[in-house]
Amino acid sequence: MIVEVPEAEEFVAALRFAHDPSAALGAPAHITILFPFVPPESVDEAAVAELFGRQEAFDYELTGVATFADGATYLTPAPAELFLALIDAVAARWPDHPPYEGVFENVIPHLTVSTGAPVAVEAPFPLAARADHVALLEERDDGRWRLRRRFALAAGSRASRPGSRST
Repeated sequence: MIVEVPEAEEFVAALRFAHDPSAALGAPAHITILFPFVPPESVDEAAVAELFGRQEAFDYELTGVATFADGATYLTPAPAELFLALIDAVAARWPDHPPYEGVFENVIPHLTVSTGAPVAVEAPFPLAARADHVALLEERDDGRWRLRRRFALAAGSRASRPGSRST
């Protein structure tokens, strides 16, 4: 499950294609909400739709570039807490499928640009974006990713930009 970030594609697509294997396999620029998820044949789409239908859509910004200890480069979303709320909601609903199989004690919301050595990213930060749905991707038999379904977030207008107010 991911939040697609089309607002970042023009700045990261070529870098992701060269340095992030998921891009070459069809995954768009995104912030991961839960991976791995339940096996495709076990997905209860009604339960997923109901869960995300209770979560409010929100505005956010990609604020800069950072690097994990292993050298992976990523873009940082702010406020990260809004993504953590989505991650926590999914993890609470499907506790047998923790984010990243429970490998990381603290999940850091991010948009991966490279999985190897650090790379330079040029983008007009902060880059405004909106999360209004969560996409469920499925791995095909050939290893490529395909969109299975998008699940709408509630039509609220929770904003995170400076000077804006929640409704």
